[in-house]
Amino acid sequence: MVVLSFQVLPNLPTPPQHTQRTYGSTIRCGIAEPSGKPAPLGQKTRYNDSFFEKAFITLFARKMEPFADPVIGKDKENKKKGLLDFWGYDYESFVEVSKRVMLRRSRMQQQEVVREVLLSMLPPGAPAQFRKLFPPTRWAAEFNASLTVPFFHWLVGPSEVIEVEINGVKQKSGVRIKKCRYLENTGCVGMCVNMCKIPTQDFFTNEFGLPLTMIPNFEDMSCDMVYGQTPPSFEDDPVSKQPCYADICSVANPNSSVCPKLLA
Repeated sequence: MVVLSFQVLPNLPTPPQHTQRTYGSTIRCGIAEPSGKPAPLGQKTRYNDSFFEKAFITLFARKMEPFADPVIGKDKENKKKGLLDFWGYDYESFVEVSKRVMLRRSRMQQQEVVREVLLSMLPPGAPAQFRKLFPPTRWAAEFNASLTVPFFHWLVGPSEVIEVEINGVKQKSGVRIKKCRYLENTGCVGMCVNMCKIPTQDFFTNEFGLPLTMIPNFEDMSCDMVYGQTPPSFEDDPVSKQPCYADICSVANPNSSVCPKLLA
């Protein structure tokens, strides 16, 4: 997605465990694991979000809330209390809002909601200005890849720029998300595809004019973002045949060979 935060700190002689290096700057990732790395598959990574990460989580959740199904009962009271506090949203409640957006919506409807949310977070005329500043060149693709690492870590966790090949040319316009925070917290293939991958691809490719392909790996929850590569149609994309996470998704259908949220 397109909403963002980053902190650049001076280089330190001995960088602490919870940081990663990129382009000569130190990016604070907020991982609270002792190793400083995402937790192994099957375990949920612990994060310690900064003031800025919490601000963006709250902003994004509030933008999505009008599209979400209403909460009921005790959950409704808890939510009402939380809304009185600007910091009423943490990452878990942001994911909960996402799930309420998903409910009773088709694949295309979910994608349209995310598009509307993304547009609402930009000033008027921003897509046209982006097209002028970043025409679909190698430089633009590499520059946006370098920005993704610090600007997306609150949403997807730590990542790094990688070299990819586009039309026979090797360039550093790829980003490898080591273990996607959104996917590991939702545990839902459909939400990954319908509320992150497809709308983000479409937003960059069609609104900003810079092709982007996202390639999630559902075996280890990593994901590659390839700027400059035109995404395939949904029907030709391997994700369209992906089954549910039967053991961790609350709306999974273990009897279906394909995640039901990818079918409608």
